[in-house]
Amino acid sequence: MTAAPLKTCVLIPAYREEAHIAPVVREARDYCPDVVVIDDGSPDDTAKVAAEAGAVVLAHVRNQGKGAALQTGFDFARQNGFDLAVTLDADGQHAPADIPAFRKAYERTRSPVIVGNRMGNVADMPWIRRLVNRFMSYMLSRVMGQYVPDTQCGYRLYHRSAFPDQLYDPHSHRFAAESEILLRLSLQGRKIGAVPIQTIYGNEKSKVRPLADTLRFIVMLRRFRKIKKEHLAA
Repeated sequence: MTAAPLKTCVLIPAYREEAHIAPVVREARDYCPDVVVIDDGSPDDTAKVAAEAGAVVLAHVRNQGKGAALQTGFDFARQNGFDLAVTLDADGQHAPADIPAFRKAYERTRSPVIVGNRMGNVADMPWIRRLVNRFMSYMLSRVMGQYVPDTQCGYRLYHRSAFPDQLYDPHSHRFAAESEILLRLSLQGRKIGAVPIQTIYGNEKSKVRPLADTLRFIVMLRRFRKIKKEHLAA
């Protein structure tokens, strides 16, 4: 007897992305009809444009950070019975055409989370982003005890067993939210998989802040090491 297909949704956190969100939603719906945009208090028409493109829109009244937007999306996926959730960015840097590759990777490995890997083709990646990604991925992998080549990539597939119940820091921004989720999964002894994806860079303004992001990252790692120590001692 053939198993029923796993119910899948796409979760897209968005803030001030009215210029990019529509094509992202439309293309994502070519591969998965259930697309959910979490508008994180955008002052522009991000929510309106996303809804017109065919997405279910969950709106925050005020900006709360990417961590909170992801949590809202995971809560929706859990409450509505989705087996898998694919997270991708709203700015067009993640190609929805890679969604089938995530599904195939999950079917092959059954890893509860599959992380996109952009580091196999870095020719078009800005050098500062390449440097920061490699440094953070190396450090995070060491603390987790397993190698993940691109820990800073937000393009991922999660099985419902890995949907976070609550983030340590729900107001975390940028890399911190995605890093924290991987750190928590590693504490649970979960295997984290990876799949090669396209690297897309256009004329969007980089959100990478090398010095500030590195300092926040170090603070986050120190906090996690303390949490890990307490967890192992329990």
